[in-house]
Amino acid sequence: MKLELRGITKRFGSVVANDHIDLTVEPGQIHALLGENGAGKSTLMNILYGLTRPDEGEILIDGSPVDFSRPKDAIAAGIGMVHQHFMLVPVFTVAENVVLGDERTRSFGRLGFGLLDRRRARQDVLRVSTQFGLAVDPDALVENLPVGIQQRVEIIKALLRDATLLILDEPTAVLTPGETEDLFAVMRSLKASGHSLVFITHKLNEVQKMADTITVIRQGKVVGTMAPTASDEELAARMVGRAVRLAPEKAAAKLGDVVLSVEGLTVLDDLGNTAVKGVSFDIKAGEILGIAGVQGNGQTELCEALVGLRPVIDGRFSVRGRDLTNRATREILHSGVGYVPEDRQAEGLVTEFTVAENLALDRYDQAPYSKGLALDLDVMDTAAGEQVKQFDIRTESIRTPASSLSGGNQQKVVVARELSRTIGLLIASQPTRGVDVGSIEFVHRRIVEVRNQGSAVLLVSTELDEIAALADRIAVMYEGEVVAMRSPDVTREELGLLMAGAGTGEKAAPAGAPA
Repeated sequence: MKLELRGITKRFGSVVANDHIDLTVEPGQIHALLGENGAGKSTLMNILYGLTRPDEGEILIDGSPVDFSRPKDAIAAGIGMVHQHFMLVPVFTVAENVVLGDERTRSFGRLGFGLLDRRRARQDVLRVSTQFGLAVDPDALVENLPVGIQQRVEIIKALLRDATLLILDEPTAVLTPGETEDLFAVMRSLKASGHSLVFITHKLNEVQKMADTITVIRQGKVVGTMAPTASDEELAARMVGRAVRLAPEKAAAKLGDVVLSVEGLTVLDDLGNTAVKGVSFDIKAGEILGIAGVQGNGQTELCEALVGLRPVIDGRFSVRGRDLTNRATREILHSGVGYVPEDRQAEGLVTEFTVAENLALDRYDQAPYSKGLALDLDVMDTAAGEQVKQFDIRTESIRTPASSLSGGNQQKVVVARELSRTIGLLIASQPTRGVDVGSIEFVHRRIVEVRNQGSAVLLVSTELDEIAALADRIAVMYEGEVVAMRSPDVTREELGLLMAGAGTGEKAAPAGAPA
């Protein structure tokens, strides 16, 4: 399939999301759409998939104009879309999700009515899984599957509807490095079979690795079409419109007293298994401790326990000498602890609330937002306006619901809220997940500023580049334990081995000790 978009324009009130965009995707091509959060990438793809109608322009498939008024029209034309936030029913099986909306039935006895043909659905899932290297159990409940496997279910669903062009909207935003590599293998398999892919992302290394052609969009306009051989600096400058410092400037740490002390912490996961096993470490004022590890090795449960979202079974932790073990989340946050959770929608935002309301979530009952028994809405709006500007949150208004923002801009709201108040400890779990290179530069700079101002920072990230760039010390977690403590100049090879459990017989350095 050859796809052409000509002069596509879409306005939302006074905001021009897409401004006369031209784009061509050749058959069997991986075409990357690169741009900042809010640049208009997802809007353009929603138009292509029939979710949104353009105000101007036309879509052509193999040279013939088409008109998509709903997704069903795009699907019939051979276009499939895997959304950033999956469209799956958690309590259904893989097979049931795959055929949802396109159910195949079989007659039941003499009554003549049809029942879902589960056998055929299972066979279809297995056939596509085998053909494209998408190992998925058709009988598994979606709610029990990791994110990477859920994404495969979405891909299978599109392929079973005979999609020859797949739109992948920020497909790696919530994936671990291992899951990302698995996705790339699937993408290569699809390309080899003649499928075209539109790959929406803001990650430079991914487009350089996977794309045949890169189209860069900035503020709703195409600002260049480039080859994947373009440098990081060239791509970043096109995206942001200025030179971008990809590695933050960071002077030597000036250490103070211990801020966070964790002693023998043991925490269970949702299934009652031990996720954190007797973990101990200290973080001093003016220091960033980075925790490296493959997702699912206890990092999530550790952070949740430190902010009161998960009970501590054994051990204790204190902030500036005050024991906060198993205290309420609100008490912990009011003790000068900032928290950027890894799941911004589940734990960082109330998506039905406005941007302004979300920016005041953890301080609405305190000065200056609280005025007796009522909120001071004028103060709240003024503060929200300043934070939107300072953190470059792309929103039509501070009264826009957070649910309407792109994933990256939702993340900016969380980061802005936590870094706009005085804190002694920042716990940041995947703080740049789903945000673009310009925003990453900004968030990294602010985290370093927090550290330079004398706060302690616990940074959890699956991005080794981020850990190496920001951390003053690196703790490696494997199967719920801190198995090593290293300096930030540790080689990637050694870190990778430690994260995989190799060499973990060696004891970690004592809590607070240098590598």
